Amino acid sequence: MITSLHNKDIKAAAALSAKKKERDRQGLFVVEGPKMFGEAPVERISRVYVAQSAAAQMYEQYGAKLSGLPCETVSDEVFAKMSDTKTPQGILCLVRQQHYYIEEILRDSVKKQMLFIMLEDIQDPGNLGTIFRTAEAAGADGVIMNSSTVDIYNPKTIRSTMGSVYRVPFFYVESLSSIIIRLREEGVSVYAAHLGGKDAYDDCSYQKSTAFLIGNEASGLREETAACADALIRIPMEGKVESLNAAVASSVLLFEASRQRRKIKT
Repeated sequence: MITSLHNKDIKAAAALSAKKKERDRQGLFVVEGPKMFGEAPVERISRVYVAQSAAAQMYEQYGAKLSGLPCETVSDEVFAKMSDTKTPQGILCLVRQQHYYIEEILRDSVKKQMLFIMLEDIQDPGNLGTIFRTAEAAGADGVIMNSSTVDIYNPKTIRSTMGSVYRVPFFYVESLSSIIIRLREEGVSVYAAHLGGKDAYDDCSYQKSTAFLIGNEASGLREETAACADALIRIPMEGKVESLNAAVASSVLLFEASRQRRKIKT
């Protein structure tokens, strides 16, 4: 059992939680909690750490999975140092990062009607994680982000995905403009959520291949990015509310596309 806070492996794991630079250097990210560990693909798990006080419970619940993985029991004090949460959940693991590419996503998509959510300058980890959950629930083919969007491997983002990060393809690009051009070549129509949108979101058809553009929580999309869209759309609102949270807006749009596509099948 590891009891030293100065253990080099413990320091390396703690650095993964705290620093994007370290996550990129090591090619790993931290997953914490029984649910997220349980859903993590075994082949991507590098190492597991279990808190002493939770060891019996974790081995009882996940003994079969843990038996095939490098696993260390650590003191509760050491686990608290490694944990990114106020109330540590007793188990965390280091998972290898996954890298996707647009050509792979387009090639591997077996659906004729693709669906993407494209994010520009999203800064809140919770928002990004929620968008991933929504993307999976709505049947999206992938999440595309510009380089200024918060790190998907931020521990807060990972928790907010509730496991969707393992299953939803994603990638970062320097600018969304070039990807929009590539998607258009595949027949994907691009709609930008914008306060200046002339069409209400539910007046448009998303039954064919579609991508939605969502901008920064405070300032929205950059004008040059919005100009690349096929159409600007808005979500009509009552009262004095001008805009919705980025994650909420993404949910509205993605599930409208999902609703329209289900309607075709029935």
